[in-house]
Amino acid sequence: MSYDAREWLEADGLGGFASGTVSGIRTRRYHAILLAATAPPSGRMVLVNGFEAWLETGGPSVALTSQRYAPDFVCQDGAEHIREFSIDPWPRWIYALPDGREIEHCILVQPGHSATILYWRLLKGSGCTLAMGPLMSGRDYHSMHHENPAFNFTPEVSAGRLVFRPYRGVPGVAFHSHAEYEHRPDWYRNFMYTEEQARGLDCVEDLAAPGVFRWDLGAGEATMVIAPESEAIGDVATIRKEETARRAKFPSRLARAADSYIVKRHAGKTIIAGYPWFTDWGRDTFISMRGLCIANGRLDDARAILLEWAGAVSEGMLPNRFPDRGEAPEYNAVDASLWYVIAVYEFLRAMPKLADAERRQLLAAVTAILEGYSKGTRYRIHRDDDGLIAAGEPGVQLTWMDAKVGDWVVTPRIGKPVEIQALWLNALRLAGETDARWKPFYERGKAAFLARFWDESRGCLYDVVDADHVAGNVDRAFRPNQIFAVGGLPFAIIEGERARRIVDAVAAHLVTPIGLRSLAPGEPGYKPHYGGDGRERDSAYHQGTVWPWLMGPFIEAWVRVRGGSAAAKTEARRRFLAPMLEHLDIAGLGHLPEIADAESPHTPRGCPFQAWSVAEAQRLERALG
Repeated sequence: MSYDAREWLEADGLGGFASGTVSGIRTRRYHAILLAATAPPSGRMVLVNGFEAWLETGGPSVALTSQRYAPDFVCQDGAEHIREFSIDPWPRWIYALPDGREIEHCILVQPGHSATILYWRLLKGSGCTLAMGPLMSGRDYHSMHHENPAFNFTPEVSAGRLVFRPYRGVPGVAFHSHAEYEHRPDWYRNFMYTEEQARGLDCVEDLAAPGVFRWDLGAGEATMVIAPESEAIGDVATIRKEETARRAKFPSRLARAADSYIVKRHAGKTIIAGYPWFTDWGRDTFISMRGLCIANGRLDDARAILLEWAGAVSEGMLPNRFPDRGEAPEYNAVDASLWYVIAVYEFLRAMPKLADAERRQLLAAVTAILEGYSKGTRYRIHRDDDGLIAAGEPGVQLTWMDAKVGDWVVTPRIGKPVEIQALWLNALRLAGETDARWKPFYERGKAAFLARFWDESRGCLYDVVDADHVAGNVDRAFRPNQIFAVGGLPFAIIEGERARRIVDAVAAHLVTPIGLRSLAPGEPGYKPHYGGDGRERDSAYHQGTVWPWLMGPFIEAWVRVRGGSAAAKTEARRRFLAPMLEHLDIAGLGHLPEIADAESPHTPRGCPFQAWSVAEAQRLERALG
């Protein structure tokens, strides 16, 4: 893929980050040098979008950066001078210039601090002056910025620090450096963001350019730290040394990627669902923590996350999203609470010596969830007479297949969705290990599941039974949700020959090199590609679009039906996991994407850095040995 399509991420552990393309050309409104979470992990604001950099050598200046302007014009040839790029231990560029000079440039964010470190070094050639002009906004990270008379260009100057306060109510931005500064305020207009254009969104932005910093590269390294003015800044050399050592300790690329998603929330922790636009979603958090935390041995993080969410149970439900800017949590998912139960028990197995008070707190949350679902809660979520969970009302989407366009719910799945039953039955069986009253409900529900979901004609499971709450009505769409009855959860609901037939059918119709299709080709509504404006994208989101995270339950099921042998694990790694891990070098570098096109070449789409995609790959790496 081109340099514009390959993206890097430096997350700060607070919900903020720095991110961009290898070319340095911003293609998203979210690409920024300093994007800070003002109320971690939310309240995100873009403070410094990017910069212009060039060398002054006594003759014509030599660009180190490029910018794209509307309608589609790239100015300066800095990207053409990139000879080498790597993300280890952090994003690092080598520029080979026409006059023989070589320049190294690096960008580093230290987790736990809302600050971005930039540095440049002359690797080859004679001395010269490096000039850098920041490009600023001070906007909500979902918004766009345009020229206006209110922007405050005037800095507060002190030794080694300039502070800009662009707007009232926006954090001041401090530039820590011993560079010379020339104040020359101006506006750079009509930056063009091609990824926003492709998504049918506003894609043109104006940025404020307050002035230029200059360093003599012949005298040594040029270093700058950019941070909100309230952020304490440490010694850069020490930070680089400590971060080099810390990052070297991660046992794999996936383990290092996992570190980006675990962030602070209040006194605890949570998981960012994906960068650059998601915050912490309940469903994504509890699915992801099994791979990001438990499989990685980060049990203290898992503990902090589970305890942080334990107090949010309401009528048996956990919120699916903690919105930005302090709005009320949204209780609109049938599966998020059940995934929480699974995560709790997997955590307790991994950490048997948990303090009694904390164990009781987690088990109390589990009990509240199971009792809430048994009695009945929001959106007609309730345990039906057959022991299975029914859920859903017109106009809402409660499962992970949650696309909605206006009043149109693309995949409503009202009734008894197959993966909800697999989650419910696993939750009951796990809870039955500590509270015997749940065992009869498990047995009744499992018997109903085995009797009601099997589609003998196709050798697979129905996607929904009692669809639209009509007894006996079934949704026969061939989707990946059925795989959870065999893999992806602690206990298989279907075993033996039927399990093997399900896995074989899923392998034949849904498996791709990067994940599972959300709908089989040939099914009504199947979409081979994901793209266009919001309506087009949402109409394809679960109608064929590939989801990498589903490879986790599929591979686990594939190995289970082969007896879990070492040979089966080795073959699964070769056939399924290895091709998926090749995508660590394709879009979001070192990470896996949210989704991909249903048809070859399965171009990555959506968020380039997705928690549950990384998490399930990490869980598989550990499980397959």
